[in-house]
Amino acid sequence: MIIFASRNQAGTVKKRKMSVPLLSDEFTPLSDNMKYGFDNEKYVRIQSEHIKERIRQFGDKLYLELGGKLFDDNHASRVLPGFEPDSKLKMLQQLSDSSEIIIVISAVDIEKNKVRQDLGITYDADVLRLKAEFENRGFTVSSVVITHYNGQVSADAYRARLERLGVRTYFHYTIEGYPFNVSLIDSEEGFGRNDYVETSKPLVIVTAPGPGSGKMAVCLSQLYQEHKRGIEAGYAKFETFPVWNLPLKHPVNIAYEAATADLNDINMVDPFHMGAYGTTAVNYNRDIEIFPVLDSLFEGIYGHNPYKSPTDMGVNMVGYCIYDDEVCRNAAKDEIIRRYYTALCKLADGMCNDNEVSKIALLMKQAGISTDDRRTTTAARERKENTGQESSAIELADGTIITASSSPLLGPSAALIINATKYLAGIPHSTKLIPQKMIEPIQRTKTSFLHGKNPRLHTDEVLVALSMESTMDENCEKALSMLPLLDGCQVHSTVMLSEVDRKIFKKLGVGVTCDPVQKL
Repeated sequence: MIIFASRNQAGTVKKRKMSVPLLSDEFTPLSDNMKYGFDNEKYVRIQSEHIKERIRQFGDKLYLELGGKLFDDNHASRVLPGFEPDSKLKMLQQLSDSSEIIIVISAVDIEKNKVRQDLGITYDADVLRLKAEFENRGFTVSSVVITHYNGQVSADAYRARLERLGVRTYFHYTIEGYPFNVSLIDSEEGFGRNDYVETSKPLVIVTAPGPGSGKMAVCLSQLYQEHKRGIEAGYAKFETFPVWNLPLKHPVNIAYEAATADLNDINMVDPFHMGAYGTTAVNYNRDIEIFPVLDSLFEGIYGHNPYKSPTDMGVNMVGYCIYDDEVCRNAAKDEIIRRYYTALCKLADGMCNDNEVSKIALLMKQAGISTDDRRTTTAARERKENTGQESSAIELADGTIITASSSPLLGPSAALIINATKYLAGIPHSTKLIPQKMIEPIQRTKTSFLHGKNPRLHTDEVLVALSMESTMDENCEKALSMLPLLDGCQVHSTVMLSEVDRKIFKKLGVGVTCDPVQKL
């Protein structure tokens, strides 16, 4: 049975085991119950201070590699409750007058139409979206660099498209043996072969649609190229994950590995940091592997390397801003499970291989968790077992679980939104918000005129129907007004969602996982 929470007139929470919850008109907004573990205000303050300090260290030219997303870091906001997705942007906007942005995209990602999973758009489309978003916020996007170039026709076409739009575009080439063949990399046949990216501002922010795009290589190549021109530029990393001063197997760091399972990133203890300082710091394999290249470049440019370890390269104050470790641990564990389900569904759709799924399964074992730790998973599966229909479940911020099943009229996601908003609005479960006589014509249009195979209403169709009824029915109006309270809630479905249902939940701010079962 699912435990439903209701309030008596004194405001005391009562918990009852019921198939249909007893509801009252009183309701405490979910935001009052949200648990946070991260001090975002402190992070903005001390992170910006350290970035300014790093700029001063290198004088008039600093290439700042920006790891993660700049203004929509949803992964960080999920694993560090309290972290605002645009925190990095707020910091860097203070430096917008003296900075410019280079956006990096890999020719390999262009060729395979790699999709940014959180937005559902390809990396090449996201470059244009990023450019527009940055410029709307007062930043200068000076150019785009296409990395890992090896004559790909799709990369040539993309460059031509960008240049038609007036975007300066450069090629950086594949270097054989990268990152280990230091002598080749640090030569005219290595970085010297790359296009020189023309910049004019003291701070050059190098970012990309996602990991593995080649941001660091672009920065290092520019250091080489600038030195040839008599400019001694500096380099630093604005990284968020892994968090260097959290334990290697802390769930927040494991969640980063799960997020980059397709790249096979591996968190490691930084051996250079241990050797230099005798203390443990966490970094990841690609930074550790590339450090000898950076060391060689700095030796050639300055005669010494200002950094003793890959960790020294970074400016990452995240670990100092966690004030409730347990909240962040639990959030990170939820994220690992979410990534596992995402990989399972990608595998079912033929979008990844077994290795990605297997790696995240191993990470779940390391974190000591299983899919049963996601409460909505067990609730949805229990509902499916009891009803024989595909089902879904949502966990509200106060811990209440609401479930729904597929019916001849509604899909499980549409039914779940109805049930959840009724609960939040204090509307009795037995109350019908959308009359059957309104649903049936919609179904007829879908199947007879639009030749659809699934007559059940999706989430968008239910919300439109509720909106139409709200002009005549107070309950529908009350139910619609509860939609903002779903933000931050978690859902699990026993069937893979349609694209429209995924988008609706995303717009509502709901985190969704699905069993890898074919869509209805």
